[in-house]
Amino acid sequence: MQRLDRVIRLVLIALVLLPVAAVAQSSSINAYSPYSMYGPGELLTPGTVSMRSMGGVGIAQRNAGYVNMLNPAASSVVPAKSFLFDMSFDATHFRNNQPKYDTAGAITRTAKTVYNSVNIHNFAIAFPLAKNFGATLSLAPYSSVGYKMHQTDQQSDNWADIGRVIYGHMGDGDITEVKLSLGWAPWRNFSIGVAAKYFWGNIERTYSAKVANMVTGSGIYSTTTGKDNYVVSNFKMQAGVQWNIIFDEKRIFTLGATYDLGGRLNPKRESYVYTDNTVNTLYPSPIRDQVDRLELRVPHQIGAGLYYQDRTIAWGVDYNYAMWGDANKDFSEGVADDMMVVAYTNTHQIKAGFEITPRRNDVRNYLNRMSYRVGARLGNYYQTFAGERINQLAITAGIGFPVKVWGASSVNVAFEYGRQSAPKAVDVSGMKVGLVTQNYYKISVGFSLFSADTSDYWFVRQKYD
Repeated sequence: MQRLDRVIRLVLIALVLLPVAAVAQSSSINAYSPYSMYGPGELLTPGTVSMRSMGGVGIAQRNAGYVNMLNPAASSVVPAKSFLFDMSFDATHFRNNQPKYDTAGAITRTAKTVYNSVNIHNFAIAFPLAKNFGATLSLAPYSSVGYKMHQTDQQSDNWADIGRVIYGHMGDGDITEVKLSLGWAPWRNFSIGVAAKYFWGNIERTYSAKVANMVTGSGIYSTTTGKDNYVVSNFKMQAGVQWNIIFDEKRIFTLGATYDLGGRLNPKRESYVYTDNTVNTLYPSPIRDQVDRLELRVPHQIGAGLYYQDRTIAWGVDYNYAMWGDANKDFSEGVADDMMVVAYTNTHQIKAGFEITPRRNDVRNYLNRMSYRVGARLGNYYQTFAGERINQLAITAGIGFPVKVWGASSVNVAFEYGRQSAPKAVDVSGMKVGLVTQNYYKISVGFSLFSADTSDYWFVRQKYD
């Protein structure tokens, strides 16, 4: 009864805090890139700060002191009478560069933009349900949209007949993933798990044509604005396994694998058109064009990883393969003859990380109890632009600050440098167009609480207020 009462209290805490985390999640964007103009936007790296400081590895991580959000099979390792909590924040500095070309194909200048963002990255709790059977409840961003661009019409005929026309594109929003994982270890060195994922979010994309200095006509309409609002609400499933190839008092070597079931993301799109009357209409009424559902699909995804840990070091390697191209081979969005063709492609991603903790139980030297981490991540974006693939690279580093001796609670700090770039410019309607190169710098701070003692304040019924 005491264990059941403790689990009920933990679930109630989660239900109270989840809406708070969700509100904070949508308070600012997690991406700032024109590559987020299509589909669900830029996909964000999952995992806790300690995982992401090691490049994002964790499919095979099996540690009783950490929440594992990547593989549901890891939930089985949560000890009895314990509670694991993890929460993290990200601060990101984006720098985008795009070369501009003239009609002869020569670079004339480089357009640059800078943006800063601060947001919650994840919230997660893990707790035991029975012997060798545990659960993890997490909330984290799945994807994010953030861009703002404008272009002036360069056709001299339009300048003479209409005026200076400025085309604008803007979008923001995100899709959040709520995940409930259940893990069970039927044998000592083998565990299985399943997870139910619920995707929900709202993405708004706006495009406009504005006449800055109209030279002819009646002047009735000076701005036309179109707005597409995407609402996502859907369930998906994940399965995972972990197997300890080596398990003794000195070291653990684990093999892990996951499979994400793909299918329709099924976003509902509501399209509106606004017209601005420059004479007497300050707040124009919208005209709703249509309400439909896009055939966009999330892919089947396979992941595999290795993770080694002993009292001093830990290292891991993960590989992920997502079939975006296969799932969306017949899907297109916003593609026209005079625009850049955007298509979906299958993705490959490799993650690797290393951690060293000199002496975990050194009571005299705090520096020896700290964990030092490095990692890297390499892969490709899930869309191509005019046939060109976007390469992705990230280098990570971090430090874990233990809260107390003989405990697993910690404050984790990570730094990440990332780059998205295309190998060359593309041809669009006979014009040479430079693709955007993005560099970003991210600082993450995470709080990891581990409680495994009934005397801990998380499980004590207070006698006095």
